[in-house]
Amino acid sequence: MKKTFAILVSLLSLLGCKRTEVLLPNVSGKAGEVIVVIEKDHWEGALGESVRDLLAKDCPYLAQKEPLYSLVNVTPNAFADLFKVHRNIVFFNVGPDVDSTRIILGRNIWAKPQCVVQVNAKDQDAAVRLVESSGEKIATAIEQAERDRVIANSIRYEELGIRPKVNAVFGGSARFPMGYKLRKVTDDFAWVADDKQYTMQDILIYRYPATEAEPFTKENIISHRNEILKANVPGMFENTWMTTSNGFPVTVAFRKYHGREFAETRGYWEVENDYMGGPFVSQSFYSKDGEYIIVMDAFVYAPKFDKRQYLRQVESILYSWEWE
Repeated sequence: MKKTFAILVSLLSLLGCKRTEVLLPNVSGKAGEVIVVIEKDHWEGALGESVRDLLAKDCPYLAQKEPLYSLVNVTPNAFADLFKVHRNIVFFNVGPDVDSTRIILGRNIWAKPQCVVQVNAKDQDAAVRLVESSGEKIATAIEQAERDRVIANSIRYEELGIRPKVNAVFGGSARFPMGYKLRKVTDDFAWVADDKQYTMQDILIYRYPATEAEPFTKENIISHRNEILKANVPGMFENTWMTTSNGFPVTVAFRKYHGREFAETRGYWEVENDYMGGPFVSQSFYSKDGEYIIVMDAFVYAPKFDKRQYLRQVESILYSWEWE
């Protein structure tokens, strides 16, 4: 118990003050992995169940079931230096001495780039209520941290020849890491691909005139998507092309990131007259002059592998868009 108390005091002080990050080590752990520091009885009880419902639920828009994050349970007494440098940590501080029920977000506490979340509650019931009412705050912080790491690596290891060519057409571009190749570019379409023997992580960028009164309806987005993909993304065989699958739901949500507003569309793609398919996510937004709708459309094909991380990686690149 003394060790647990010392960890909590240390963590609270670190989350509550500004710290130098110069000497921090790099984070450890796999992408999409979260260390959950929680007492064993809480992990096996209602609190653990609510955490799993939040962070280990099925990842949406994947044909096969995969958890949103891979959770690793560690008790406070076992929370040693090995775990402190992990990329994502959620620490539950539950007990009668806790002064307030709240969620505290921290970054780069013991390593960088690190996401640390502390959940404070006086008892397990209060902690469960907090996770159920405000748990998206935890999930959003972890998702943003995972995204930021991909963007940072895209910038650090950028394939420098791609962005100028995309900028020339669209007035802006995402940051593409090494391994991506510019497969095709026209006056209104670009195809940037990282294709390997068994996987494809590709981004399609296209634009069309913003002539519709409501350009960001699901029907308008999918109609333009299908038309442009049919013209530009052929399949492997004659009379085949990429399109949007009608066998899975398509959703549209409106987001804002670093001042850029966009419609986020998720669904499944397939190849007409063939059997290829997989998840896609796109961002649709106005060009700087407002005359065009620009779409960044990321898709994954990985029939032999789990797809969660492939999709998260390529989706994160969309968030690196910068105007020229």
